[in-house]
This record gives sequence, structure tokens and C-alpha cells, in this order.
Amino acid sequence: MGLSFGHILIIVVIILLLFGAKQLPEIGRSLGQAMKEFKKGLKEGTEEPEDEPEKKVKKSSGKKRKK
Repeated sequence: MGLSFGHILIIVVIILLLFGAKQLPEIGRSLGQAMKEFKKGLKEGTEEPEDEPEKKVKKSSGKKRKK
């Protein structure tokens, strides 16, 4: 059970009436950014975490540095 061209056309007309032609590009842009962030989050979530680099602690050699 899919949407026919007539159904899609009616939905587009209703959306135009509700939001107006000026706000549609802004809505589309924000939806695109949201989808991009969602996909980025999914990709980051499926990657295996890399081993954290060991914290290197500098040991003093006992010698004092001259200023």
C-alpha cells in the first residue's frame, strides 16, 4: 500500500498552506542537518572505540632547570 502521485500532491499542497512558501526552504534545511547529525551519531556509535592513549607522566630527572 503505497502513496500515489495524487496523494503526494495533496500532502504537498497542505504543507504549503500550513507553513507558507517562505518557510519551506528553512524547514528543509533544518531537516537535512538533523538527518546528517543523526547519521553521524549512528556511525560514531557503531565504530569500535580505540584504545585510549596511555597518559604519559613526565618524570623529573632530579636536575633543576636554570631560568
